[in-house]
Amino acid sequence: MNLDALVMVAVAGEIAPPTQGKSPYRIGRDGVPRIVPGPGGIVISHRVGDRCVGLAADHLEPGVAIESRQRALTGEPNAANLALNAYACIGNAALVLNGPCAGQRGVVTGKHGGIDHVLIDFPDPVLRRLRIGDRIQIYSHGMGLRLPEHPELTLSNCSPNLIRRWGLRSQPHRLRVPVTHLLPPGLLGSGVGRDNCCRGDADLQLSDPEACRRLRLDRLRFGDLVAIRGVDGRFGRTLHSGYTTVGAVVHGDSLKSGHGPGVVTLVTGPARSIEPVHDAQANLARILDLRPELTAERQTALRRSSSRPAALDRLALSFM
Repeated sequence: MNLDALVMVAVAGEIAPPTQGKSPYRIGRDGVPRIVPGPGGIVISHRVGDRCVGLAADHLEPGVAIESRQRALTGEPNAANLALNAYACIGNAALVLNGPCAGQRGVVTGKHGGIDHVLIDFPDPVLRRLRIGDRIQIYSHGMGLRLPEHPELTLSNCSPNLIRRWGLRSQPHRLRVPVTHLLPPGLLGSGVGRDNCCRGDADLQLSDPEACRRLRLDRLRFGDLVAIRGVDGRFGRTLHSGYTTVGAVVHGDSLKSGHGPGVVTLVTGPARSIEPVHDAQANLARILDLRPELTAERQTALRRSSSRPAALDRLALSFM
C-alpha cells in the first residue's frame, strides 16, 4: 500500500434519528403496503455479521447511522455531510465525543446513499447506551489508497486496516480476493449510474426467487464481501463486461422495486486482474474483529501473518 502518501483527517457527525414521510406505509414490489422499521437510528438487535434478508425491515442499517447536520457557509448547504460520506472508509476508527458513552470506540462498516448516512459498529453494551444526537468522530484514513503492484485496480472506501486484514493475495497480474458470493451485474438496481463510488452504495435486487436460490442470496449477511462481474466502479457505477467490482454489503433488504441489500464499492478493475476466491468467512465482522464470538480463529491467523504497520497506520489503529 502507498501508506506514506496517505493522510488522516478527522470528520464527525451525529447519530441520525429514523425518519418517515407523511404516510408510514412502504409499498412493496408485490403491491402490498407494510409498516416496518427503516434506516436511521441505533439498531440494537442486528449488527454486522447477522443476516440482512428476511427481516421485518426496509433498508435497515446495522449498528449506528450518523450524518453531519452542520451547515456550510458557502456552496452546498449539506457540504459537511457530503464530505463525511466521501471521507469515511470502511475499517476507520470512530470515537464517541459526548454523552454516557463518551470515549467509547467503534469501527466504520459502511455508507448508505440516498439518505447519506455513514454506518458504525459498536459493541452491544455501547449500542444499548448510545443516544440519538450523540456526536461521533471518525479518523478518516484511506482516501487515495493504492496497491502499487496492481496499478490497474481502483480502491474506494477502503482503510489500510481493512486491506491488511482482508486476506488479499497478490499474484502476477492479478489480485486474489476472498468473497462470500460471486454475482452477475443484472442484480444491480438503485445506485447504478451514480457519478461516483466514494459516497453511497448500489442495491442488489432480490425480486427473482430463482436467482436468489441459485446464488444463495437468502444467506447474505451485513458485512459480506461480494464480487459482481460486469460492473465498472472506477468513476461511477456502470455496466461493463470487462470489469469486476468487489464490495461490502452495508444495509438490509428492501420491499421496494429496484432496491435490496446495499453494496459499497471497495475494489474495481479489469476482470482479468481480480480473481474472486470463495470464502464463507469473508465478512467484516470477522475481518475487523468486531464480534469476538465470530473471530477467535481469525485473530489467531492474523497474529501469525501481521506485518509492522507504518507510523501513520499505527496511529489509526491506536484509536481502536
